[in-house]
Amino acid sequence: MTFRQKYLYGEGPIEINAGRRTVTLSVSNTGDRAIQIGSHYHFFEVNSALLFDRQKALGMHLNIPAGTSVRVEPGGTREVELCAYAGTGRLVGFSGLFNGSVSSHPIRVEAVRKAIEQGFQGARDRAHADSHAARPSTRSGKKSHQKKKGSH
Repeated sequence: MTFRQKYLYGEGPIEINAGRRTVTLSVSNTGDRAIQIGSHYHFFEVNSALLFDRQKALGMHLNIPAGTSVRVEPGGTREVELCAYAGTGRLVGFSGLFNGSVSSHPIRVEAVRKAIEQGFQGARDRAHADSHAARPSTRSGKKSHQKKKGSH
């Protein structure tokens, strides 16, 4: 006997990342190759050829449905909306710039120092400013009109 599991969703859009702090940034690709960023990648640590205010992206990821991505073409600029990670706020890995709690000021300062040292575009823009994440927006979440389908 074969069992197929299915996910059933209600009607209407699904709200994602409700109540999380958000920020919108303009991102430019200074490189010669297209760059794609996955939904849950720590945006502060994305490809060094992307130019944006990296300090505003500390502790944030793209505010898009899980498993999706955003692409920035060479020489292109686009706006992206980021949201704060949920959970414990501990980030490890990615590009090796950040390792610890997003609420730790010394860890945030060290991450910015590493980004500047390693040539990440936009890291130097606010190098001497306080390294706190962007302020909350008035939005409570984002609605996704993407339908999930498939069987497991």
